[in-house]
Order: sequence, then structure tokens, then C-alpha cells
Amino acid sequence: MPKSDNQKLKILYILDYLQRNSHEDHPVRASELIAMLDRHNISCDRKTVYSDVAALQDYGVDIISIPGKNGGYYIGSRNFELPELKLLIDAVLSSRYLTEKKSRELIEKLLTQCNEQDAKLMKRNVLVSGRVKSMNETIYYSVDTIQEAIAQNKQITFRYFDWDFGSKRKYREKPYVASPYGLCQDNENCYLLALSERHGITSYRLDRMSDIEVLKDSRIPCPELTGKALIDHANRLFQMYSGDAVDVKLRFHKSLLNVVIDRFGKDTMLIPDGEDHFNFTVQVAVSPMFLSWVMGFGSKAKILYPQSVADALCDLCRDAMSQY
Repeated sequence: MPKSDNQKLKILYILDYLQRNSHEDHPVRASELIAMLDRHNISCDRKTVYSDVAALQDYGVDIISIPGKNGGYYIGSRNFELPELKLLIDAVLSSRYLTEKKSRELIEKLLTQCNEQDAKLMKRNVLVSGRVKSMNETIYYSVDTIQEAIAQNKQITFRYFDWDFGSKRKYREKPYVASPYGLCQDNENCYLLALSERHGITSYRLDRMSDIEVLKDSRIPCPELTGKALIDHANRLFQMYSGDAVDVKLRFHKSLLNVVIDRFGKDTMLIPDGEDHFNFTVQVAVSPMFLSWVMGFGSKAKILYPQSVADALCDLCRDAMSQY
């Protein structure tokens, strides 16, 4: 292809090269850009490079120009700073519902947002193998289908499965039908919050759903999962276990103050109770997971009210002790 035919692509090649190769400690010289363009059959001189870089700067690309003999150009601020990319990569790594293959693919895409030098350094610290990951490769398509159903206000049908002792899928007998309202991550897993005629308001593990299809039927209205109520419902659940929503009053040792704020938020009203304890009331879905959470703090946590929830905790303790 004649060199003149590629002239329209010149400025795009310059931007791409600067994004992948420039660094504050390694500015790219005009001669390096000219050599790169020549490999793409694009003829160019220094004056044209200066003009194209200026055009990119006018467009809003943060290209820093370093004058002098050892000067050049580098990208100043990018879509994502390195600490932001690190946080996103850590989020991908900690998501159990993403398969190892999909985790690697997402990390590779994220690393394209920084220069190749930083990408190589970050790759050295990325450990995917050996982490407990989902075995469901279709989870990405599942998210897309569910989001489509929510946007269209439609119900979905799907198959739900458990794992057997041979790590094989064991599908439950009948297909499920539900009105999807939102996706929520909890305990490193992703859940669908939905309304089902069979199960009522409930949650389903996304990585254990398959064969998801959008139905023609409209969703069954569910105010409890609409708008802010959806967030409030998710906050009441412990590891997505459903249960009756109850206002529970608890007494915790002051050493657990951070634990309470991390779990229920900084707006939780904490009332001092003596020098070493505090009381608070929260609305939670009472389930074995909530009771186990309280039990895990031993003598530092106590359910004060209602008595029925305290009795349920005692029953759970007795059931556990009966095995030993």
C-alpha cells in the first residue's frame, strides 16, 4: 500500500503509541514516532509530528511535552490511574463468581489502560491460579440476559443446579421462573434478587444458574425490590440468606465497634452501655447466617431483643454442641 494511503490513520497511530509506550520516566521522542509511522507505511517529518501532537492536546488528551535534547512526549493523566487499576484488578481477583479464564481476560483488558512498562510490573503481582473461582463459563452471558430482562420488565426462566460429590452439576427437577430485580455481590459471590411464585422474594447464586431465557410475560410487581427498597433489602441479608425482617437490638463490646460500622454503616445509632459496651438496633433478615455471625463474637455480643431471636441463637448453639 502506498505511504500516502495511510495518512488519515497517522494521528491515531501516534495516540496509540503514546498510550502504550510513553511514561514520565521514558518520554517518546519525535524521531521514535517517525520511525513507528514508517513501519506502518506512513511518511512523516518532525513538523507534522509536532502538529499532530498539538492537535491531540487541543482535543483534550493530556500529552506532556518535554523540551530539549533528551525531551519528548508522554501521557500525563489517563482514564485510570495506577492505584485505580490496582483496585479494579483486585476486585476481579476477589470475585469468586468469575471464572479463572474470564478473570484473566478482564485483567488483560484493564492493563491496556496503562503503558506497557507499568502493565508488565502489575502482571508480576497478579495471581489468579490457585484461587477458588467459579466453574460456570457462561456467567457473563447470564448477566447480560438478566440485565436485558430487567430493562424490558420481563420475567426469566432458568435451570438451577447444585454440585455433587464428583464436582458435576446436578440440576434441580423443574425449571425456575422469576421476576428479576437486581444483581448484588455478597461474600465474594454474585446473586440475583428476584420474586418467584414458588419461593417469594429470594436470591439465587448467579454462578449456579444456566439456560437463562427472557420470557414474554411482564415481571410481577414487587415494591420490596424496587428502587431504594432493593438496596435496603440487600443490606438486611446475611450472605443472601432470606428470613423474616426483624428489628433486633444487640449489645456489643466496644472492641467490635469497627465491625458493626463496617457491616451496618456509619449512620447506625450506637448507644453507650457502661464503659465497655454499646447497644444498637438494626433490621435484619433473621437466618442461621445472621445468628452464626453474632455467635462468632462469643461473649462480646448478645441479642437483647426480641427474645424469639435470642432463643433461636440458643437453639442453634445446642444443635452445634450436640455433635461433639
